[in-house]
Amino acid sequence: MVGYLQEFDLEARLKQIRDVIFSNVPREARLTKIEFEGPNIALYCENPGILLENEDIVRGMAKQIKARIIIRTDPSRLLSPPEAEKAIRALLGEEVGIESISFNEETGEVVIMARKYGSLGGPTSPILKRIAQETGWRPVFVRAPPIKSATLRGVLNLVANEANYRKDFLREVGQDIHRPLIYHNNYVTIRGLGGFREVGRSSILVETASSKVLLDAGVKPGAMGTLDEFPRFDAMDIDPEELDAVVISHAHLDHMGFLPYLFKYGYKGPVYMTKPTLELMALLQSDYMDVTEKGGKRPPYGISDYKKALLHTIPLDYGEVVDISPDIKATLYNAGHILGSAMTHLHVGEGEHNIVYTGDFKYADTRLFQRADTDFPRVETLIMESTYGARNDLMPPREEAEQEFLTAISTTIDHGGRVLIPVLSVGRAQELMVILSTAFSQKRLPKIPVHMEGLLYETTALHMAHPEALSDKLRQAIYYDENPFLHENFDIHLRIENREEYARGEPCVIMAPSGMLTGGPAIDYLRYMLEDEKNMIVFTSYQAEGTLGRRISRGAQEVELEDEHGESKSYKVRMKVDTIDGLSGHSDRRELVQFIERLRTKPRYIIVNHGEPRKIDDLVAFLRYRFHAEAFGPYVLDTKRVY
Repeated sequence: MVGYLQEFDLEARLKQIRDVIFSNVPREARLTKIEFEGPNIALYCENPGILLENEDIVRGMAKQIKARIIIRTDPSRLLSPPEAEKAIRALLGEEVGIESISFNEETGEVVIMARKYGSLGGPTSPILKRIAQETGWRPVFVRAPPIKSATLRGVLNLVANEANYRKDFLREVGQDIHRPLIYHNNYVTIRGLGGFREVGRSSILVETASSKVLLDAGVKPGAMGTLDEFPRFDAMDIDPEELDAVVISHAHLDHMGFLPYLFKYGYKGPVYMTKPTLELMALLQSDYMDVTEKGGKRPPYGISDYKKALLHTIPLDYGEVVDISPDIKATLYNAGHILGSAMTHLHVGEGEHNIVYTGDFKYADTRLFQRADTDFPRVETLIMESTYGARNDLMPPREEAEQEFLTAISTTIDHGGRVLIPVLSVGRAQELMVILSTAFSQKRLPKIPVHMEGLLYETTALHMAHPEALSDKLRQAIYYDENPFLHENFDIHLRIENREEYARGEPCVIMAPSGMLTGGPAIDYLRYMLEDEKNMIVFTSYQAEGTLGRRISRGAQEVELEDEHGESKSYKVRMKVDTIDGLSGHSDRRELVQFIERLRTKPRYIIVNHGEPRKIDDLVAFLRYRFHAEAFGPYVLDTKRVY
């Protein structure tokens, strides 16, 4: 379609915003300043309680200017930090177990870290509004996990220490979002930069006449060369600095591991994701750099790029609608895959086109999460994963899968063996912990130790810091001190010094990353356990092509590993091998189809990605037949115009 030039500029847009605000804010609120804060517009008032108590006024203004409004107290009216802390402690009482209270004078926010929600009833409690009204400070509640998380503290400290930088950055983002819209009702294209007809390095460019938005920026661990390991930014006809926004679906490396690279090569804009994804990303990207260096390779980016990616992240809640460019709004929805995982809904223009990108998702309830959402207002184009998209990819009922998992463990233990479970540090590990905890409590397993280490310590701590993102049952258990992650049989450490002792010792379960045996502690344990026929290795997650996990799960009789001296050595695979299919965090073929069936509106285009070629071809053919949609399985670098 032909675009139409808009006749207003940035100053005209700013004047429109100011006129609406000044005509609606009651004089007694004493408005002193209007500022952009990323996708939000912040109103600073000497008497903010007027607006906090009359939310209809704020909602009305937001509807008129089509932007999210937040209320802040003018700095001159903030209680001093000592006075504010005294008031906060009096309001919250001792029940919540406050660990720290810190004030950010640049943003007017107070970060309250506490062990329990207690009488708060959750992080959106009315008590938090009372804190804002009585102290002037805008409260941010952070749940302190029962085991200390260096990652959580590190992210909070980084943001606090760089408050001035972040404030300037958010102001620039706000101005950029509200820049003049040159074209209207033009085109929308989708280009695959990675993760098409493959699993790994997911990255998609969505482009309109006015905007360029990137969905995910992942890597492919274990790839043989750069062209296969990283998204094909080398083939883009734009520079990273031309991107308007990046949206990250979740914190697995194949979806976010390449993000700091964008900042290394000029990207200066915002990154949108959920808060749990931000914290998990901080942990996993740091580990990725460390593992890459230890493997004798140079990471594609440095610590400064990694920190910049964190500082440029704007966390969003599920269901929160925000402008991310002049003509695109984004909303994140629960994906049910891992902690904080999100499906992205992009609303282009004034209703011209709607895109849903699922990322990795699970359309079934699990021990950890509610099933993925389907309640999108409209969907014209669906970009959907297909990890288990082939017609035979039908997982058994979850109860059967759990029973098979427990039987494999109990049988091995009865024969005096040890069980090695290579796990993805985020998601599968915590799902298995809940299953094991329940089995121990119900005496379905003997009282044996479960040894865990490395990233499992931090990732499990972060799960306990975000019970609001977990399933209803699990959330209530954590709130009321029946925490399954803290079962007495669990032996969890940052690092176990003598892995051989556990690998050759008494019967036990060992859970260790990485889940595909591409590195990590699991390789050390495997070396000690492979040639003992009493032992068993249990795979509970997807094993990508080319990985050691794939070879062993497919029946390899012999594998090459480095011994304790770093020398290559051949090992016989004598331990038993079991693969449990029903515990995956991905949707199987049946769930993929059910997901589409239950959408409010059926998409015109269905773009299938994140799958092996034969699975994609099989699923695409069925979707064309079943939904009469234009379904595609593009290759990397293919471009599809959808509007």
